[in-house]
Amino acid sequence: MGNSSEDSEKKSFDKMKELEVAVPIVYGNVAFWLGKKASEFQSHKWTIYVRGATNEDLGVVVKRVIFQLHSSFNNPTRVVDNPPFELSESGWGEFEIVITLHFHSDVCNKPLHLYHHLKLYPEDESGPLSTKKPVVVESYDEIVFSEPSEALLARVQNHPAVNVPRQLHLPPPVPLEDVDLKKRGDTKDHPLSQWFTNFSEADELLKLTAARQQVQGHIARLRRQLSLVDGQQQQLKPATDP
Repeated sequence: MGNSSEDSEKKSFDKMKELEVAVPIVYGNVAFWLGKKASEFQSHKWTIYVRGATNEDLGVVVKRVIFQLHSSFNNPTRVVDNPPFELSESGWGEFEIVITLHFHSDVCNKPLHLYHHLKLYPEDESGPLSTKKPVVVESYDEIVFSEPSEALLARVQNHPAVNVPRQLHLPPPVPLEDVDLKKRGDTKDHPLSQWFTNFSEADELLKLTAARQQVQGHIARLRRQLSLVDGQQQQLKPATDP
């Protein structure tokens, strides 16, 4: 007879292989025209950032974000080691910014590169500039981590920034010593939050992701059942004489 403990561990490992966790993110910039304070080379103040799609703290999965600015800036490689992951600068020109996300060791070893074109001027360039209404350009994306470790699942399964499928048997969650840690780096009360895009479709995308993961779980279970049936059929085949 097989070892029940080993069988249980194998099943747990197989289930981890079938899982995916998703982290919805938004990255972009908010730019204010300086009006009368503007000069030839300092016409706008802008902030570029990576935030949770619903303004949750991304620090639970993201360890560090590097913003690569235009070479004309002093120290164009800016490293942000703590949430909220953002930086503010001033200038007059638009350019592409490379945003590199580094994750905690139990999340992913490979960095993720995002590309954002800094936007300072409204699409209707003929319209008047305003010091009160900023230019806001944001992109929605979803980072999916396949085959997460049990340690990661235990750490993030109850965190609002991470979409973990509520299926199968997950490891017990790691309790937070301080409830404020959950929202230490969130952007719900960010001074720019009134200008953030409300990605209403994000909720629908999360539902679609959860449905997709549920379907994948059903497919995996069906495959295991078929495998068991095939194994039983092999056992039932009459042995042939040599």
